[in-house]
Amino acid sequence: MSETQPQKETIYVFIDSQNLNLSIRDQGWKLDFKKFKKYLSDKFKVKKAYLFIGLVKANQKLYNFLRQSGYSLIFKPTLQSAKNETIKGNIDAELVLHSMIEYANYDKSIIVTGDGDFHCLIKHLKQKNKLCRLIIPNKYKHSSLLREFGEHITFLNKKREMLEQ
Repeated sequence: MSETQPQKETIYVFIDSQNLNLSIRDQGWKLDFKKFKKYLSDKFKVKKAYLFIGLVKANQKLYNFLRQSGYSLIFKPTLQSAKNETIKGNIDAELVLHSMIEYANYDKSIIVTGDGDFHCLIKHLKQKNKLCRLIIPNKYKHSSLLREFGEHITFLNKKREMLEQ
């Protein structure tokens, strides 16, 4: 009788880039996205990393860097406010939809956000045993709706030394 190796789980990560970036900057540091991708690959053996981001033509150099770092980029068209010139590109629907489009292709998923709008997605993934981790950028500033996933949560606050630019 031969022993078979356990099959490795296929893990995909879905990243709310705006929430990740702003939450990290709010703590006074800048995330090195290349180091973050390596962390995800080394720690969780992530096979695919989807980064959901607003599309701004002037940011092409950034997009090229992110692709070279191993991210698959999913763009959201952006709008610029006439009042204060703020650029807005809410990616929530794209992240939820894409995680469902890819559903059959992964065994487990990691969601990176502190946004409570993703509560229903995370709850569904947990109920279907498809949630590996919920990575929240800031332990002190995130939606209280996410607290129920406590045993699945990893906070990035203590990872600054490892992930800072």
